[in-house]
Amino acid sequence: MNFKSKLPNISTTIFTEMSALAKTHNALNLSQGFPDYPSSQKLNNLVSTAMDNGYNQYAPMAGNLELRLAITKKYNLLYKSTYHPDKEITITAGATQAIFTIISAFIHKNDEVIIFKPAYDCYEPAVQINGGITIAVQLSAPNYQVDWAEVASKISSKTRVIIINTPHNPSGTIWSKGDMLQLQKLTANTDIIVLSDEVYEHVVFDNQEHQSVCLYPDLKQRSFITASFGKIFHNTGWKIGYCCAPEALMAEFRKVHQFNVFSVHHPSQKGIADYMKDAATFLELHNFFQRKRDLFLNLISESRFKFQPAQGTYFQVLDYSEITDEYDVDFAKRLTAEFKIASIPLSVFNTNNHDDKVLRFCFAKTDETLVRAAEILNMI
Repeated sequence: MNFKSKLPNISTTIFTEMSALAKTHNALNLSQGFPDYPSSQKLNNLVSTAMDNGYNQYAPMAGNLELRLAITKKYNLLYKSTYHPDKEITITAGATQAIFTIISAFIHKNDEVIIFKPAYDCYEPAVQINGGITIAVQLSAPNYQVDWAEVASKISSKTRVIIINTPHNPSGTIWSKGDMLQLQKLTANTDIIVLSDEVYEHVVFDNQEHQSVCLYPDLKQRSFITASFGKIFHNTGWKIGYCCAPEALMAEFRKVHQFNVFSVHHPSQKGIADYMKDAATFLELHNFFQRKRDLFLNLISESRFKFQPAQGTYFQVLDYSEITDEYDVDFAKRLTAEFKIASIPLSVFNTNNHDDKVLRFCFAKTDETLVRAAEILNMI
């Protein structure tokens, strides 16, 4: 058959590649962002109870109402910001589906989308498959700070969407209030939509605060927030997420959502809604993950890797420039094969595979796994 690929340059993702390599070599897998410990038994039981109580048919297209109400309550509690549960919140099959649907709903041929690299790998293909053009702003290690003059220079009459991600995967950095104010200033009085990927909103360390777009009135009225229950409740395989946006934007989102997903797993939605009645389930997550970050970094403090402690997410970037000058992809593969530990090279997320000699390690692991990982890293 003859056909023209809509993604001719896309192959297997680096996450799949490194996890497969880890399995082949029986290596510790600190590459993909999922925990090696179970989700809450209480939450599991609540989902089972939902099944027993008949939540086994289609959920409403927008999502289980109890869950949407729980999300509304969460935004009021954390940000003193309100999203209407009927008109401004939609439950999705993970944050990735929400991101793809937003892009599909708003990007027309030759529209431009600004992204900040290193960028999570689902952004650019979603733009490309919808006929849009990605305009990249490259950030550099170790601080990954945004040059706002550069951003301003890349905004044009064709700019339709700006995608931001804070806390940032893969770098583990967070945006400041100053960054958000700059973004608000640049997008004021425009038709630019902001897609704010906030899946790690509850994983911010050292008493810093997550700067959600909903805290900034002009940003909020032009923004989507995408979020993930899988990331915060340790069950990425459930693929339950959500997005929030003003009513006019959400109405367009749902036009696409109803045809590519319609609704997602109903008992999981009901179980999560019941679980969130206790706000501690998400309010205390930063303490849980900061303890793991601190343990991991303390264990590797005498290694030859250099690092700045992650400000957020459950990923730690390690600089290996004092160990070798190998290309990061080659070094990551060698670590997996020879030392039995898998990580993610950041160059694959950069413009022209820009290589800062850094690797990303996931510390959402049991303490035993982190101790074993540190033992390996200290030998390198």
